[in-house]
Amino acid sequence: MKKAAKIIGSTFGAGFSPVAPGTAGSLVAIAALWFTPSLSAMSLIFFIVIFYFVGVWASTICETDWGHDPGRAVWDEVVGMMITVVALPKQWLIYLVAFAAFRFFDILKPFPINSSQRLPRGWGVMTDDVLAGIYANLVLQLLFRIIFTNAAG
Repeated sequence: MKKAAKIIGSTFGAGFSPVAPGTAGSLVAIAALWFTPSLSAMSLIFFIVIFYFVGVWASTICETDWGHDPGRAVWDEVVGMMITVVALPKQWLIYLVAFAAFRFFDILKPFPINSSQRLPRGWGVMTDDVLAGIYANLVLQLLFRIIFTNAAG
């Protein structure tokens, strides 16, 4: 079980990237989302919930061997990216902006994202990226509504 947790926790090795492992995990996530057949928002949310709890389990085990909130544990980036693209059109430019927005909030960690890291074990590892994904998604939903409303009228 420990080996499976580390494979999942590192997003199949992306977390071992020598440069910006969080960004590497996010790139794996956005590529997987791009090449996955389109899902309804409800279907994507269903998978997000499952992936979140799998991530809590895997991150808790990874912290045991790798220390608190280890950089190699990037499954949280997968879940955060999934949240970022919920109910957004599957277009390359939108996914590029979604990637940038998620990384922005994940790195900046505005309140309460920064506070969520104090949650115990895998809960803290996963929850800050969930919140970053929610922030990014809300900003993008608002941005695209403004753009499309202004373009139409």
